[in-house]
Formats: sequence, C-alpha cells, structure tokens
Amino acid sequence: MDDATLLTTIEQLSGIAWFEVDTERRLTSWSPGAAQLTGYSAEEVQGLPCVVGVRCEACLSGCGVFEFGAVQSVPLTLHHKDGRLVPIAKSAHTLVDDSGTIIGAVEVLVPRHPGSEAAAPSLCGDEQTDRLFHALGRYAILADDTGRILRISPRLVARLGLSPAAVAGLGLADVLGHELFGEQSAFRRAVVGGHRREGWAAVLHAPDGTSMPMSVSAGRVESVDGGPLQVFVVLRPDRGDEGEEEDADIPRFEGMIARSAQMQRIFRLIDLLHDNDATVLITGESGTGKELVARALHTRSHRAAGPFVAVNCGALPADLLESELFGHVRGAFTGALRDRAGRFELAEGGTLFLDEIGDLPPQLQVKLLRVLQERTFERVGEGVTRTADVRVLAATNVDLQAAVAARRFREDLFYRLRVVPIEIPPLRERSEDLGLLIRFLLRRIGRERGRSLRLSPPATRVLLAHPWPGNVRELENALEFATAVCEGQTVHVQDLPAEVTAGRTLPRPPDPGSMPMPSRGHVLEEPPRAPHDASLTPLQRSEASRIIAALERVAFRRGEAATLLGLSRTTLWRKMKEYRIR
Repeated sequence: MDDATLLTTIEQLSGIAWFEVDTERRLTSWSPGAAQLTGYSAEEVQGLPCVVGVRCEACLSGCGVFEFGAVQSVPLTLHHKDGRLVPIAKSAHTLVDDSGTIIGAVEVLVPRHPGSEAAAPSLCGDEQTDRLFHALGRYAILADDTGRILRISPRLVARLGLSPAAVAGLGLADVLGHELFGEQSAFRRAVVGGHRREGWAAVLHAPDGTSMPMSVSAGRVESVDGGPLQVFVVLRPDRGDEGEEEDADIPRFEGMIARSAQMQRIFRLIDLLHDNDATVLITGESGTGKELVARALHTRSHRAAGPFVAVNCGALPADLLESELFGHVRGAFTGALRDRAGRFELAEGGTLFLDEIGDLPPQLQVKLLRVLQERTFERVGEGVTRTADVRVLAATNVDLQAAVAARRFREDLFYRLRVVPIEIPPLRERSEDLGLLIRFLLRRIGRERGRSLRLSPPATRVLLAHPWPGNVRELENALEFATAVCEGQTVHVQDLPAEVTAGRTLPRPPDPGSMPMPSRGHVLEEPPRAPHDASLTPLQRSEASRIIAALERVAFRRGEAATLLGLSRTTLWRKMKEYRIR
C-alpha cells in the first residue's frame, strides 16, 4: 500500500477531516480539515496520543480499528478546543506496509447534523468512502446478520460486472461463496457471534468467467440506529500470486529450505554422490530433517526410479524388527500365517532408509553387518540365501561413537555405515535459515487453512530469539499452533506456544507520553481467574499471568503494558476484560 497515494486521495476528498496514527495511536498526520473540526492545530497534537486532538469519551476505551481492522460511520461526540460538543461519524482502517505488517491507521471524521446523510449509516455505498477504501486497495460490504447485502463498494459492483439493481437481492454467500458465508458455515456463525475473522481466502467470480482471489476480513458491528446486528466485510486482492513470486526466491533443495553455508555444503555433497552407492550415516538432533536428507540422496541418485523404503529401528521390538527387515516364511513363529517379504526385498533396486539406527538391537547389528558386507540375507525361518541390490542409508540422533565406546553398538558396523558421514547442524546454528523457514512455513500453513497470515514484529522477534531445541519440527509445530489459536490475520506473541515465549525478557518500558491519561483507579475487581481457574486452558492461564506481570511492572498504565506485551491497546483491553483485570 502506497501511503503517498493514500494521503493524496484523502486530501482530494474536500470537506473530510482525517488523521493518521501509528500502532501506539500517536498522531503522525493531522489534516487541515481535522484542525478545523477540532480546533487543534497540527503543531499542538503531532506525536501525541490521538485522544489529545479527538477528545471523545468513547475513544478512551478504544475505537476498535486495530481490533477489527476497520470501523465505519461510528456516531461519536467530540469536545472542541473551545468547549463545544461536536457530533461526528468516524470511519477508520488499518494501514499495512509492503510485508503486510500493520503500521498504523487512517481515520476520517465527518460532522453529523440532524437529518443529514452523515447521520445515517452510509457505510460503503457513497463515492467518497469508496474512494478511500480503493486507495487502501480494499473493497467493503455491509450485510445484515442473515448475510443479505445492505451496502457494497461501487467499484466492487463494477468489478463483478453487475448492475446496482442486480446486487440488491444478493447475499454474501452469492458473492464470496458458501464455504465462508453459507447458512451453516462456521466462519459466518463465528462472525455473527461477535468473533473477528481476518485474512481468510475467498474467490470472487465475475460474469465474464474471470475470478479474483481475495483476502476476507469480517466482524460484527452494532447498527448506528440501534437496529439489528450487522456484518462488516473488508476485501483485498489476495497477494497469493505475489507470495508465490516471493517464494520463488527462497533457496530450496529437494523440499529443504536453506541458505546457510552448512546446508549448502550438504546439498553439494548430495549432488556429488548421485552415481555412488556408498552407505551414508546421517546424524543430527531430532527434528533437523534427517529423513529429508535421505530422500534427497535417493532422489538425486541413479536409483531414483526405484523404491524408497523407510523403517524406524526404534519403533519395534527386536523379534518383530527382524521380520520387518528381512521378512519371514509361514510358521517361522506364532502368528506367521503366510510368507512375507521384508523391507530389504521391498527396496530392491532402490534405497532402504534405517532411521534411529542407534536403537538397533545387538543381534540384528550382526545380521545388518552381513548384508552390508556380502549383500545377502535370509528370511526368518528360511534357509534360502537371498541377494540384496539395495543402497542403505542410516540416521541417528544419538552419539554412535559413544555407543561404540560403551559397547552398545558394534564398531565394525559403525564404520560400515559411516562410509560417508553427513551431520545436519541444529537450527540454532544456522540462524540465516530461520527467517526463511518461518516465512515459508507460515505461508504453507496459511494456504492449507485457507488463510492469509502474517507475523507481528514482536512475534517475529520472539521466534528468531528462541533456541529451537526441537529444530525445524518444533518450529513447524509452533506455527501450526499459532495459526490455530490466532483469531485475526496477524499472529501475535500471545498466539505462540507457552514454551516459545516462556523465557523471553520484556523490553524496557518507554517514557510516558506527554499527555496524562485519566486515572480510573486500576485495581483487580476480583482475583483474576488465571492461573488457577480450571476452566481456562494452560495457554490462557499463561497469557493472563503475563498480562498481570506486565501491568504491575508499569503501574497499570495500559499503553505501556501493551507495548511490553507486543499488543495493541484495544487487544489488551479486551483480554483484561476476559480475565477480569481492571
């Protein structure tokens, strides 16, 4: 979104008072129209909290723009500098940078006069507001709680190739599909029930057969005239195609994402082994991607047309593992009702991957050594010798040299397996890959769930600072968790798993703003439910405890506490109400 284009467009809307705020709701722009409407000049309010210039009782509890992404034609009464009360209608929308991160909001104030158009809920049917949304790269729709469209951006109507009369009888499901807005859809029930939803995927279908992927955000709004609840929907063209182009510059190798020198050396070694059947021992911590390396070795080898067969040596007891590897004949043991081929036979002409080789029982270590040396084996209960045209790859997360020294693993087998050693570095030692993996995994998970998601800067910092003892698997699981609990389009710190956020240090609180906020006697109305209330999940208890700690640290100044927690003031206020913290 181009801020210069946006502000130029807004300035062209004659008679409109507008201002811009950052994520801490401090004024960064103050139009001449805003100065005329409020009596405060730009010099008097620039850099201060927005409530300095827009003095309104309702604004003290949060206007909702950062919580809902947009508010439209909300009737308010502000206090002019000379003491007069000025009825207004306020509309606002969040601003994002090129990466999709929220960087602030632009808000428009329109005087309300009895019987005037501004007093009515002219949400998105008027040309001026439509131009504002268009400058933001957005479309807007207002519908009733049954999904019937009440107002719609004129440019969206033109994009759909419909006449205004044709739109009159349409519902949200007709325009955006039944998956999101069908009568029984979970998305629609959640929105009507008061839950905000951001960044969900939908497709607009035009009569000419073309389609446009859209990112959909929706929330429930109260009717200005006290009527039924309404649903406000904001659409923006999905950046999926652009995201694919961004993904194209991510270094990949057979499904692995890496730019670090350590991983690039491994990739070059895999290519060098393309016509070599040497046994490879892959070592590394759990979750580093040992099986991915094994599959890459197979895919890049001359055996790629053959099967890739994997077996976990630590998943089965010794007697069953022997049958699993070498097969058995009928009657070899109780339950052997028929002949069965083992993994070595199934991998004929291809690659056998032995994961967790360190857990291989001693008696099977002898048999595996024979296969590696002589390329022959027998099924359990059979005296017929069979040949094995198989390349063996092995992996372990334990120190096999220590196991050899402790006589838990055969030394001769160790050296037979370790013809070519490949050690995968842990994620904490290749930090240049971490940002790439976060971006790639978040996009992939978002696409799988039909959502367009982004990380807040504080959440990104927490993810980059975490040591990731579980490596890539832990990172993927953490992002899966965060996207499952995230209610909006942006993943915040509180959406991350507790083990990821547990050790982080809160930043030093900023200096208090120059405008004192009204004191409300911040106290606990009753002891907070967290961390002892069994009705709360562990995540909720942990989150409430962090909120209380941050509030106590800054003497219950909500703005500073929100900064410490990486939240907007509105989100913090909502969560304080949820946990009964006042």
